[in-house]
Amino acid sequence: MSKLYIVPTPIGNLEDMTFRAIKVLKEVDCILAEDTRNSGKLLKHFDIGTPMQSHHMHNEHKTVETLVKRMQAGETIALISDAGTPAISDPGFLLTRACVENGIAVECLPGATAFVPALVNSGLPNDKFVFEGFLPDKKGRQTRFLALAEETRTIILYVSPHKLVKTLAEFVRYFGADRHVTVSRELSKLHEETVRGTAEEVLKHFESKPPKGEIVVCVAGKSK
Repeated sequence: MSKLYIVPTPIGNLEDMTFRAIKVLKEVDCILAEDTRNSGKLLKHFDIGTPMQSHHMHNEHKTVETLVKRMQAGETIALISDAGTPAISDPGFLLTRACVENGIAVECLPGATAFVPALVNSGLPNDKFVFEGFLPDKKGRQTRFLALAEETRTIILYVSPHKLVKTLAEFVRYFGADRHVTVSRELSKLHEETVRGTAEEVLKHFESKPPKGEIVVCVAGKSK
């Protein structure tokens, strides 16, 4: 029976791969991968020989219709990203929506995603939060910061290493120097690190120690 499986993959530590994820990836007809070279290493590690096809932000608009037709014809397909859960700041939404609109079953497996451990170990309130993903680079960035300055829930952001210091400086400007911030880096990997403090303190830390690796930032919401 045709189905789209959304399959999370480890964000760093390969031991976070689930038994069920391995089973599904071995049984489907095709695996859609953001980067087939990167995912090839993962599949080889777990002895998964299923054929792969490239599916990324630059081609997903063109391939969705064909993929839907293949599943309507009876194929089962799994979607993976380079790391974490597909469609969370990664390709996946367009295909999932198309499957839902066409009556094709969609099943997302539970598994690794970077923002959940970052939020939980931040020490900030996590009963209510807002996930912002990556902020706009230029157009709309200031507008977004002005809106987030009034947000009372914990804010979660993905930030690239070379933009972290700039982003922390913007926190000081828009949120205030005393707003509490945590920066989680290289989650689940050998050099995992979480730096906690005020926006000003965390900014000074990374000004003296340039960051490397994958980064998730959590910001305390505005006090009521």
